[in-house]
Amino acid sequence: MPVAVIGLGSIAQKAYLPVLGALPDVDLRFMTRDPEKLARLGRAYRVRHLFTDLDAVIASGVRAAFVHAPTEQHHAIVGRLLDAGVDVLVDKPLSYRLDESRRLVELARERGRSLMVGFNRRHAPAYLEALDGPRDLVVLQKDRRARTGDVRTVVLDDFIHLVDTLRMLAPDGVALDTHGKVEDGLLHHVVLRATAPGFTGLAVMNRAGGSAGEVLQTAGADRRLDVVNLTDVIRHDGTPALHRGSDWEPVGRRRGFEGMCRRFLDAVRTGERLDAGDALVSHEWCEEVIGRLTGR
Repeated sequence: MPVAVIGLGSIAQKAYLPVLGALPDVDLRFMTRDPEKLARLGRAYRVRHLFTDLDAVIASGVRAAFVHAPTEQHHAIVGRLLDAGVDVLVDKPLSYRLDESRRLVELARERGRSLMVGFNRRHAPAYLEALDGPRDLVVLQKDRRARTGDVRTVVLDDFIHLVDTLRMLAPDGVALDTHGKVEDGLLHHVVLRATAPGFTGLAVMNRAGGSAGEVLQTAGADRRLDVVNLTDVIRHDGTPALHRGSDWEPVGRRRGFEGMCRRFLDAVRTGERLDAGDALVSHEWCEEVIGRLTGR
């Protein structure tokens, strides 16, 4: 099946290409405007179809595309692909503008094409275990070292992962509350609280911490589950027990990229249409967070 990878930056090289390059029934086509990178990665993955132009990629007959271009280009690239009848998996966020994100979701529906947003945590085995367990209380924290930045950019580029994961683990109908520290337009930390009867969830991001990492904790019914950096699981049921991910298991599988890519490609093969409406809700939550932090 002909599949395009559009944009060959860090996330594509670290997370997607090792997964896609190992699939035997995928005929990859690469596109980037950097000729040196295009040639180098083409050789590394034995990809013969190399492009620097989007129209040429489409004309080559691709059925699906993974879009890893900069977020500012998502609206134009994804829109062109959907108009051409190509199913799309795109990195989060769909756009930095909520109106553009909504238009892409509607366009996919109008064209009858799949549109999937790259929320890999929804496919990470350890997070799926948390989803299956009791979770009256959810605490999810992700820290960055010396990475303060513009509120909108940080929330939509990074905090959106925590927002979407909290949505996955929370019941319907939660009330939201946001607190944070913003100085000179730069986001230092943010806390999103989601509450419902019998449930409290916290998504916390510290951009000025002394280390980087991610920890998920779910608790309920006298049980607790901790997940460290998406892979290592500590089960608390009387006596804590640590279960580390196997060193031989691919990182892409443990972090959810393999499951996500397979889900998307299976839908393309079978003609199932994946709708990005649920992912759009995470963008809407982020817009509310941005509004609270900036006082809009």
